[in-house]
Amino acid sequence: MRRTSVKHKAAKPAHRQKPIELYYWPTPNGWKISIMLEECGLPYTIRQLDISRGEQFAPAFLKISPNNRMPAIVDPNGPGGRPISVFESGAILQYLGRKTGKFYPRDEPARVAVDEWPFWQMGGLGPMAGQAIHFRRYAPEPIPYALARYTDEVNRLYGVMNTRLAQRPFLAGRYSIADIACVGWVRLAERQGQDLAQFPHLKRWFETIRARPAVKRAFAIRIEAASAVDSNDPKVRAVLFSQRAR
Repeated sequence: MRRTSVKHKAAKPAHRQKPIELYYWPTPNGWKISIMLEECGLPYTIRQLDISRGEQFAPAFLKISPNNRMPAIVDPNGPGGRPISVFESGAILQYLGRKTGKFYPRDEPARVAVDEWPFWQMGGLGPMAGQAIHFRRYAPEPIPYALARYTDEVNRLYGVMNTRLAQRPFLAGRYSIADIACVGWVRLAERQGQDLAQFPHLKRWFETIRARPAVKRAFAIRIEAASAVDSNDPKVRAVLFSQRAR
């Protein structure tokens, strides 16, 4: 597996420690973890995982992420001072929240209120938005039913968020991993066929989070190889869209 390391340190490291390794490609799921690491002030190193080249199927990476998906992390300073790897973005957010005590409350009622929204995102917003983007941008030919199905469902989910945010600044009241889990998907609203102007509370929330210094730093990370990916290349499409069990 080609693993190009990009040294990146959060602005204010919590303490001197070995950096966390973040296996990353610039997607909404990848952004979740770069945002969380920046917000927590943890030092980290980016390991580029070019999903268009199939690097996610390398045996070394499968030991870290058996679902052959990024993001994943390796924390050399895990529980008891021992290394630990974590895959799945929601699990990583919770792990980093517990590790640092930031953006993930310890009080059980408050934690439940936070947990509801990352699970909502992973079960609804992410999959539906991903399908909307796929059928709007990558399908070989337009499929009206699929376009309407996923675009409308994302619209409904945006409405859920907009209603939720009408009477609170953030999804669980205070800024938390709930918001970090969702903001990258809302960043791609236009690709999903959505107009944030129709959701004023959601738009206010998005603009507030986007203005946070840590979020700006995370969104500013550039992976040059990602901008060069040709999604019309049959080899790329086979890797991204045509995988079966191995």
